[in-house]
Amino acid sequence: MSVKALLEGEMTAYREARALGEIKVAWHHLERAHIVSQPYLGPHLASHWAMLGFAFDQHDWREVVGQIVRLVLAPLGALTGRIPIGNTGRSDVGAFKPMPIADDLLAQIERLSK
Repeated sequence: MSVKALLEGEMTAYREARALGEIKVAWHHLERAHIVSQPYLGPHLASHWAMLGFAFDQHDWREVVGQIVRLVLAPLGALTGRIPIGNTGRSDVGAFKPMPIADDLLAQIERLSK
């Protein structure tokens, strides 16, 4: 499996959950996509764009503002090397706070690096 395939799988799961109205599940998969995308600026920005669009559609204005801030911060984090591993990318956690990665996702990420 490639990073691209892992990201596509999480985004497909997000879209399916969203279509079913399963908002928490949809956010869960967006968060996982964000975690996988963090080391890659383009996909990282794309994950925040997806979060911004979903927050906007949900009328979650706090999350909208948080995602706009993160879209500005993501390139700075990439340039300075301050990528908080495992951070879910949501506005309810600090933008630079490292977080644990779910065991199943961590195993998939580790397989990619071999």
